[in-house]
Amino acid sequence: MAAANYLQVEDQFLCSICLDLFTDPVTIPCGHNFCKDCITEHWDISDRCQCPMCTKEFNTRPELHVNTFISEMVAQFRRSAQQKASSSSSEQQVFKPGEVPCDVCTETKLKALKSCLVCLTSYCETHLEPHLTASSLKRHQLIDPVENLEDRMCPKHDKPLELFCKTDQTCVCMLCTVLDHKMHDVVPLKEGYEGKKAVLDVQIQQMIQKRRQKIQEIKHSVDLSEKEADREIVEGVQVFTALMESAERGLNQLMDTVKEKQKTTEKQAEGFIKDLEQEISELKKRITLMERLSHSEDHLDLLQSFPSLKVAPQTKDWTNVSIRPSSYEGTVVRAVVQLEETFSKETMKLLEAELKRVQKYAVDVTLDADTAHPELILSDDGKQVSHGDVTKNLPDNKERFSYCNCVLGKQSFSSGRFYFEVQVKGKTEWDLGVARESINRKGDITLSPVDGFWIIWLTNGNEYEALDAPSVLLSLRSRPQKVGVFVDYEEGLVSFYDVDAAALIYSFTGCSFNGKIYPYFSPDCNYGGTNSAPLIISTPVKVLRLPKIKRIRGTKENVSCMTTASPYRPEIKMYHSGN
Repeated sequence: MAAANYLQVEDQFLCSICLDLFTDPVTIPCGHNFCKDCITEHWDISDRCQCPMCTKEFNTRPELHVNTFISEMVAQFRRSAQQKASSSSSEQQVFKPGEVPCDVCTETKLKALKSCLVCLTSYCETHLEPHLTASSLKRHQLIDPVENLEDRMCPKHDKPLELFCKTDQTCVCMLCTVLDHKMHDVVPLKEGYEGKKAVLDVQIQQMIQKRRQKIQEIKHSVDLSEKEADREIVEGVQVFTALMESAERGLNQLMDTVKEKQKTTEKQAEGFIKDLEQEISELKKRITLMERLSHSEDHLDLLQSFPSLKVAPQTKDWTNVSIRPSSYEGTVVRAVVQLEETFSKETMKLLEAELKRVQKYAVDVTLDADTAHPELILSDDGKQVSHGDVTKNLPDNKERFSYCNCVLGKQSFSSGRFYFEVQVKGKTEWDLGVARESINRKGDITLSPVDGFWIIWLTNGNEYEALDAPSVLLSLRSRPQKVGVFVDYEEGLVSFYDVDAAALIYSFTGCSFNGKIYPYFSPDCNYGGTNSAPLIISTPVKVLRLPKIKRIRGTKENVSCMTTASPYRPEIKMYHSGN
């Protein structure tokens, strides 16, 4: 009740013209009170001398005198209001960084409670009271405190932005609708906000839906990956179990063979020892007989018995009899060779299964004529490329290789897995692999992963190399007639296969592709017809059809090509101009 009475008293001390506390209050003849300056200015600009409250007219302008009673009451009210503001400010929160301060506070800035869109001012609890009590201020629109209220004013007409132009999708003032936005679809801010909010709600819901779908895709991918991992583990356990069992069988067979040979040797030795011991026993008997005869004085009997004392005919001549240790030479080697054959068979099975798996990612690749060196000859279907001896007059567009006798595929890849096959039969030199879109196509080219190439090649008719960093010389059991190229973009893997032998030739791992990559082909130079066979892109049984890609042609330039090795990095192939 005290607060209500206080507000009522405050309302009585407000000038109805300036809506603020009286300053030099005067009373005119009709009994209403005004600030002396306010009523004087009002009458100065008005053509009539009347009361702003009751509109009572006066024939002559009344003489104005300050109402001392009201003046003292207003002064007392001001002191009371200051004391109240001082005590309440200690209870209110002081403005902190990041909060909106009160624009009226002069000393200690308090935290704003509301902002007025009409006054473009933010108020603390104390300075907000007139907007809550004065009838003329109650019509002002209050919002939660915000900074930069001047941004809510039209910069052109200095009027509040109260409307939204749907035509130009911007906030406007009333004057804008008459001048700059005439005949436009203009609605109140609330309606514009609700329309925008509805559109945003739909967009957000669509984004949420897409992300939920993506979550399902990711979960599905994880499930597939888990199944793939389980399958790999099962197959790995089966293979390694078979290999370990084979190794164990080989070891057992080795041990059995060695033991059997040892038993044979021991048995033979036992027979010899038995015979020898028996003969020793017989010989001892004769020694005993000789001892007995030696004590006889009948020398005739001794001489007559002497022939029977000789060694019996059944005794052996042991001079050349011996036991040789069993020969184990080659036993371990034969066991290891047999184990190696088992390993090779299992490895072949694994490679065949792996090749079948990567062939599931086969794509239909065609050659991009806009990238081909002018000396290359491409078939009409874009599946074959060979080297010619004539430099064709072709546009030297930015995609074309001007010095390197190579060509890229039309299809680009920036995710996932893909596979393609190339027939290299009859060639003595060739390059195959993938390359980044950003590779250098003009001037000398270094074929290495650092420069955006993942390539293997055949040189000098029988030398196979993987142009890694550093280069790796490859030892192959047979000459590949058809090479398969498999890429796992996310895994950073590029693998090459001998398709006919189902053998892995080489794998680049940990590759950083950084953008689009393209299949890369080089039939190399003709070399007087010894390397005239074309590279032929084979069509696997199952391919993923890719959309056709359009190219923009550039300017013309005649160039020629020759191939050499870099004197600084002989393991890396470089291309130079023929000049």
